[in-house]
Amino acid sequence: MRRTAVAVAAGALAVSLAACGSAAESGDKDKDSGDSAAKGDNIKVGLLLPENQTARYEKFDKPLIEKKIKELTNNKGEVIYANAKQDASQQNQQVDTMVTNKVDVLILDAVDAKAIAGSVKKAKDAGIPVVAYDRLAEGPIDAYTSFDNVTVGKTQGEALLEALGDKAKKGQIVMMNGSSTDPNAAQFKKGAHEALDGKVKVGREYDTKEWKPENANANMEGAISAIGKDKIVGVYSANDGMAGGIITALKAAGIDDIPVTGQDAELAGVQRIVTGEQYMSVYKPYAPEADAAAEMAVALAQGKSLDSVAKDTVDSPTTKGVPSVLVPVVSLTQENINDTVIKDGVYTVEEICAGKYKAACDKIGLK
Repeated sequence: MRRTAVAVAAGALAVSLAACGSAAESGDKDKDSGDSAAKGDNIKVGLLLPENQTARYEKFDKPLIEKKIKELTNNKGEVIYANAKQDASQQNQQVDTMVTNKVDVLILDAVDAKAIAGSVKKAKDAGIPVVAYDRLAEGPIDAYTSFDNVTVGKTQGEALLEALGDKAKKGQIVMMNGSSTDPNAAQFKKGAHEALDGKVKVGREYDTKEWKPENANANMEGAISAIGKDKIVGVYSANDGMAGGIITALKAAGIDDIPVTGQDAELAGVQRIVTGEQYMSVYKPYAPEADAAAEMAVALAQGKSLDSVAKDTVDSPTTKGVPSVLVPVVSLTQENINDTVIKDGVYTVEEICAGKYKAACDKIGLK
């Protein structure tokens, strides 16, 4: 992957997404770009998201993309939405339906990056450009937006090492990676290993089927049995949902004082950070990612250039030099909850500190 350097700092959150240019892409000369441009703001955007177990998709991604498309099209653009509920076959069928409905562009977050390649080609053959969202789908995609996923994993690994301190040399960690069907999971794993290898012993490592918390819970129970609870000093968890399942297993085994990582800054994850059950999460500001996807989708539907939006390029296993927007990330801990998810309006203090979490919030000065 070719990419520009991505700063991992709260100050790097602001991502400039300039308005789309008007010149037709040189690579689009074979398309009937005149017809696309003639559509103006009256476009249909197909939005396909992968699942609804992770809170972010329905709460953040979908409404943010819909809002931005409305803004960019003077409220004339229509978003047609479908969620695959973690079923790759269903998502392939959803792409077919979008093609039949003659949408002007697709924003696609793939359940399975490889399995979707044939459907991406169907869309392309029908003259429908595809923006890969959050996960780098295979096939002839036209654009891509996500976070620097290797940096995400490295951020998690570095945070875990910081939390471990001298304990890193005195025990073993468990690595709970994401689903093997998700290309992002492989990149998170790569970044985590870059940070962790040679600095701490990995006692057990798992690729967690479908990212499901219950699968992470079962894997963690197996790791505790194999390694021994007194030898585990920390857990690398690729996201917050799995962290919840891991922490449940740790508590059941009488382990409650070791750092666990996460990702996505889900409300439950932030609340576990407040109580100290989870050490950190990776805060990925969804608005810049959603805005980039919407801007690229509208530009492609209208036959415009992506040059002013997509400053990076990435290579997938099937497509080289895909115009891309890569959004920075932040390591979220107790110390910067105010400066990240609260400041950006993701959650209010009242939401985070509701009920049983109030005392913990008071203890860390979150008011």
